[in-house]
Amino acid sequence: MKVLVPVKRVIDYNVKVRVKSDQTGVDLANVKMSMNPFDEISVEEAVRMKEAGTATEVIAVSIGPQQAQETIRTALAMGADRGILIKSDDDVEPLGVAKLLAKVVEEESPDLVILGKQAIDDDSNQTGQMLGALLGWPQGTFASEVKAEGGKVSVTREVDGGLQTVSLDGPAIVTTDLRLNEPRYASLPNIMKAKKKPIDMKEPGDYGVDISPRLTVVKVTEPPVREAGEKVEDVATLVEKLKSAGAV
Repeated sequence: MKVLVPVKRVIDYNVKVRVKSDQTGVDLANVKMSMNPFDEISVEEAVRMKEAGTATEVIAVSIGPQQAQETIRTALAMGADRGILIKSDDDVEPLGVAKLLAKVVEEESPDLVILGKQAIDDDSNQTGQMLGALLGWPQGTFASEVKAEGGKVSVTREVDGGLQTVSLDGPAIVTTDLRLNEPRYASLPNIMKAKKKPIDMKEPGDYGVDISPRLTVVKVTEPPVREAGEKVEDVATLVEKLKSAGAV
């Protein structure tokens, strides 16, 4: 089984995001970037499949600037076999990403595409579903458990009422949730080995895909500052204040 794992370069989750002074977007100058946490989970799951003998090859693909090579190298250090970077200095919207990934799928013919359910920068939660629609493949989203066997993929999904298990006929799309696994830290020897693993460099034009934006960002603003709390002497006073504020 060949597994394709899309990974995205985003602002590190430990960094406090700052809005540009002109409110046109987020300030990325001198900001630490890293792999999207949900994509780390996807890479970990694919590598575990390879270690278990279920997968034969794991390919990491990223769409972004030249620096996105670092994100792919992280995936390679975790255990992926090779990488593909589709270089674009412009922001690519989820539909454009899905179209590019569909072309990569046509070229690579993977048996499974596993990706994070969303990226923490735009929180769109759209790419996996759009890719499934473009390919006409079955999809299991928000996966907390994945089992691949005999050309079928069993996915346990986290839904509002609990857990739902679906069986997909491969090839299939799976998007990962937080509780699927705990991503490993890449060891120093694996980091060194990752430097020798191949990364194919591509351009959106190589696939004939139009990635022109269809959305316009009107304004980006920071959330309002939370008001300071108020201490009360006892529960009765608390209840009275909540009533007066219309909260009870």
